[in-house]
Amino acid sequence: MLRSTRMWGIFTRNTSVNVIKRASASSNERRSSVRPSERVHQEPLRLYSESVTLSPPRWTESNKTRSDASVSDRVNEEDSSDVFGDYSRSFSSRRTFRKTSSELLDMRYRDDEEDRPVVQKFRSKTGRKNTAYWYFLQCKKLIKEDKLGEALVLFETDMLKGERLQAEEYNYTVLIGGCGRVGYLKKAFQLYNKMKKRGIEPSDATYTALFNACAESPWKQSGLDQAIKLKQELLRKNIPLSAITWQALLKSVALAGDLKSCFQILREMLQNGHPITQETFHYLLISCANDKQHGFRLALQVWQQMLRIGIKPDTQNYTILLRIARDCGIGNPGLASALLLKRTEKVTPKLTSGRKSRQTNVKVGTLCQPLDMDAFENELFVDTHTQSHGQAEESDFTPLNTSQDDTQVLPVLSSASLTCQSQLPTQSSHLPNLLDPSTCSSGVVALGPVDSASDRLALIGNLDGFLEKMAEDGLEPNLKTITLLADVMEPGSQSMQSLINVATKSGVKLDVTFFNTIIRRVAKAGDLHGAKAVKALMVDRGLAANTQTFCSIALACRRQKDAIQLFTDMESCGLVPNAHVYSALISQACKRLDYAYLHELLLHMTKLQVPPNDVIIRQLEYAAQYPPSYDKLKSRNIYLDKIDGFRGFYRKWLEFMPGQEPPHPWAKYRSPKPETDQDGVTSQNQVSE
Repeated sequence: MLRSTRMWGIFTRNTSVNVIKRASASSNERRSSVRPSERVHQEPLRLYSESVTLSPPRWTESNKTRSDASVSDRVNEEDSSDVFGDYSRSFSSRRTFRKTSSELLDMRYRDDEEDRPVVQKFRSKTGRKNTAYWYFLQCKKLIKEDKLGEALVLFETDMLKGERLQAEEYNYTVLIGGCGRVGYLKKAFQLYNKMKKRGIEPSDATYTALFNACAESPWKQSGLDQAIKLKQELLRKNIPLSAITWQALLKSVALAGDLKSCFQILREMLQNGHPITQETFHYLLISCANDKQHGFRLALQVWQQMLRIGIKPDTQNYTILLRIARDCGIGNPGLASALLLKRTEKVTPKLTSGRKSRQTNVKVGTLCQPLDMDAFENELFVDTHTQSHGQAEESDFTPLNTSQDDTQVLPVLSSASLTCQSQLPTQSSHLPNLLDPSTCSSGVVALGPVDSASDRLALIGNLDGFLEKMAEDGLEPNLKTITLLADVMEPGSQSMQSLINVATKSGVKLDVTFFNTIIRRVAKAGDLHGAKAVKALMVDRGLAANTQTFCSIALACRRQKDAIQLFTDMESCGLVPNAHVYSALISQACKRLDYAYLHELLLHMTKLQVPPNDVIIRQLEYAAQYPPSYDKLKSRNIYLDKIDGFRGFYRKWLEFMPGQEPPHPWAKYRSPKPETDQDGVTSQNQVSE
């Protein structure tokens, strides 16, 4: 046993000597290759590493006696000593272990702590740990104050990242609802997807808010596509929709202008047992408003069908009908006469569609007739249906006998005559009102020319007949109704006075928007003095003119001196012209080919540093082009002699005049994106979308 131990000690001693020699040789080689200036900096580091890596010595009596010897004596003893462990003890005792103090450690790690980023602990705004319901109330409050961006930051930064709370269904639903009201479609579905990833079950309110976001999106086609995808997802998961959610889906399809898809949604609502209400026809009328050519005829058909099934219109329905009368046409007059001039005794004609009609009874109040969806749809789309079968003759749709001697054409007031408006109360008493089919007599077989908004208003009773129908339904006009009436009536002092009397009788307080509408109607007719007279009347009633007021007056400023006077009046009111005011003035200058007028307007824009928008650029590009049929080598036009000079000035003006970029509709609701440093490090105090 002793022999084996001694032999193992000799093996250890020889091995240690060889290791020490090789380490010394390599160390000498490194020292010889290192410059003297670098050796000074490397030596302390090497000593410190050795003192750390070597194990502490075993303190024996022999070590105590050898500790006082010099380094040269220890090296000589290494060659002659045969004692077990002498080499390891000698090698380990070459370096001493130095103890350090807390002050030295503090100095050692002080630089590292200063370079390390300071992570501040999140502090709640209330000073205590809040709950998910508290954040729900705060987000709801911010959304009501039109601070959707702050509500999103509060939810994503403070609640989820700061306090690390578990979000509930109502936290996501209130934010999706806020995004839906402003049309923030992308963020609404981002929240919905995060909601599903967290395993939170959406509610009916969540789906309603998502469909509402699709409806209010600035890009209608994108909103319609997203609504269809969401509907397919719900059908695939067999999730039933409530009546309110179906109405939101119908709204998203109606605002996209797809009337045929509205009927498909309407059929599915009836199949699921959901009732048809005033809101349903409200969305059908909105869908009709997107058809600028036939919208007024479609809206009247929807209106008459609403009356047939016993649903009374509300104020919102009347308001939408006025907007359609202002913006949409009636289409083919012969087809419109055949479909609209029908007495109530006659049953709605069912056009052959190649399949059996299905009748659906709608349980809403007292019904006059059941709702036949097939007949209703075929009657609305009768023009496309007949064209597809090659039967587009107008005589096929005339429901009355035109060979009678007492037949007459329904007169429509001329839009160019202002004297007819004063005779309106005496004429409208016996004229039929298309809002009430019972007033259409058998002698009226066709409609007169319907070209303007005032002509379409005459078909629904003009001012008196329209208000009488509202009174029969127990409704009174509001401010929006009176403002739209001002936009469709013939411009004139009598029309304005009639509307003021109606507002006084109904207790409606008129605002600046009402007078601006009248000013725009008068200015479009070219009456600059009349527009200024309405502005003076508005000021006398204690209302201050705004930029929109002068923008409406600018539509009548056909000469350069009129524009200069307009700028002077705006300056006296403390207002600065914007791009809309200049656009109205440029349109008048372009119509008269007054290039001196255009030159002065561009100089004035440069002086006030008003950047042009895309509408102004299109107007100026049109003004800078020669007419297609103009050849200055063959003929001479005194109005086009100055076009070359304007073209040169316009090109130079574009070089130093900055353009106006339209703001993104979602820009004010987005959270700031994270800032990236040069090293690629993302700042922690920024929140990305």
